[in-house]
Amino acid sequence: MTHDSMAPAGAAHTNGTRAKDRFILQQLVTKDFKLRYRRSVLGVIWSVLNPLLMMIIMSFVFSYFLRGSNVENYPLYLIVGNITFSLMSEATNGGLRSIIDAAPLLKKVKVDRWVFPVQKVFSAIMNFGFSLIAVVIVMLFFRVVPTWHVVWMVPALALLTVFCVGISLLIGAAAVFFRDMIHLWSVAITAWNYLTPVFWDLSLLTNAGAPQLVVWVVKANPMYNFIDMMRCAIVYQTSPEPIVVLLAVAWAALALAVGVAVFRRTEHKFILFI
Repeated sequence: MTHDSMAPAGAAHTNGTRAKDRFILQQLVTKDFKLRYRRSVLGVIWSVLNPLLMMIIMSFVFSYFLRGSNVENYPLYLIVGNITFSLMSEATNGGLRSIIDAAPLLKKVKVDRWVFPVQKVFSAIMNFGFSLIAVVIVMLFFRVVPTWHVVWMVPALALLTVFCVGISLLIGAAAVFFRDMIHLWSVAITAWNYLTPVFWDLSLLTNAGAPQLVVWVVKANPMYNFIDMMRCAIVYQTSPEPIVVLLAVAWAALALAVGVAVFRRTEHKFILFI
């Protein structure tokens, strides 16, 4: 058999594998969606009510502490930041246990392992889509008319998705060998939430005379940049600063590169530890 005759067969095999991975990914996302709302009275409606209720409670509590800040429409500011951070939190928490939870299937069926962390990210994005309905409701209530800047949601969500995939691959692989990662990530997410201006405004730091180093640390925080892009699209109705976009791209690329590298380097050992 010549090299030329083997090439089409190899290409066909690769295409077949990709098609199988896409099918499995689609089925896993669908299954996760059904399990999430199984035996739930409110079902999908809860994905809309949850961010709305959180916004109402947190607005009632924190709006009094933010009177000296520059936030004009705090409820909208809050809900956009909250659902964006929740997307990352849900995606990475799902990716963290994705390989461990898929152990029974991995022991029986030959499937590319990266499908499982990526599936958790896509499931979180689907839930995020329903949460956007809550954002629309808040915009209608406060009579906020979107401008063309809303298109910035697309690159913001795309970059955040890439970032979440990279982090999920990284911590999903790490959790297979170090189960303590499950507990450590919970602590990390909590600390990350407080470090990110989700319910507070960056101007509070500057007004309080915080050292410039602290302000830089917050601005370098990956989630600050993703959330700021989302808020520029919906709340501020302006284009994000170039440095914010560049940092978001850099964090997404770095997370994906490290996540893929670690996952590929360790995935052949998964079966021995799960």
